[in-house]
Amino acid sequence: MRLNTQRAKWPTRNKAVVLTGPTAVGKTSLTESVFSRGFEIINADSVQIYRGLDIGSAKPSPSLQKRIPHHLIDIRDPWEDYSSGDFVSDAEKAMDEIWSRGNIPLITGGTMYYIRHLVYGPPETPKADERIRREVHEEYLEKGADWAYSYLDSIDPVSASRINPNDIYRITRAIEVYRATSRPLSSFPLSSAPRKDIDFVLIALMRDRKELDERIALRVDEMFEEGLYDEVRHLMDGGAEASWPAMEGIGYREFFDATESGETSLQMIRDEIIRSSRRYAKRQISFLSTMDGFSEISPSDTEGVISLLASHQITVHM
Repeated sequence: MRLNTQRAKWPTRNKAVVLTGPTAVGKTSLTESVFSRGFEIINADSVQIYRGLDIGSAKPSPSLQKRIPHHLIDIRDPWEDYSSGDFVSDAEKAMDEIWSRGNIPLITGGTMYYIRHLVYGPPETPKADERIRREVHEEYLEKGADWAYSYLDSIDPVSASRINPNDIYRITRAIEVYRATSRPLSSFPLSSAPRKDIDFVLIALMRDRKELDERIALRVDEMFEEGLYDEVRHLMDGGAEASWPAMEGIGYREFFDATESGETSLQMIRDEIIRSSRRYAKRQISFLSTMDGFSEISPSDTEGVISLLASHQITVHM
């Protein structure tokens, strides 16, 4: 366990815990064992915000949501956009409500841009220009996702390396910024330290990479056993399209890709979901390495988590 022991001197502040880590690392299990009393959860997973995407997003079970209050789950329909700015605004409102009840917010999930922008603040980019936004969107519709990502890579390779090639919202936003300012998005400054108005406890769960890969494969198998195929089929029968923001999530877009290519083997779709999930975990770990202030802890080190919380005067009632 590597604990971050540096703490800024600041007047009394409201406390919040951030619990993150790569996909399938064990965030939910630790949440159940440590944070079941006195905490309320704010979801920081960009797919769990969508209604109807339960199995593929590994959404918390109804029983867990009943036992520990959850926020920012099932708040959008699958065709609606939801940005990191929307998340920060909604999360801040939820934190105020949680503090008013005398509880502590637990922000947990694996969407690193959500967490980065909440904890450190967003980059100082210009507001969206609606004319440029429409132009970029129309060009994307005409030329396709591969063009958009390749174009971004040519004008801003740093941002391209940080963005999932299937994340059309962030790809087109980066293109918008470049066309509006003649500057790559990656050139706009990011804060290098957590904001000082909240006493954040920042926890990054980590496992050996081989063990993590095995857990990812096991999770995908469990999703198929729980009915992932039926869930996706229900979405498709209801009119879901590959262009919908929610359908960009791993565990969903692979089915649309297979439909487009004519692939019918569930085994091949399963294997592709595993490969996508492992690549995603690698990006999550890389992204986490750029964020200062996080303490890396094994998911099995419950005492280490409790000790870290205690250093911030947070008592756990198990």
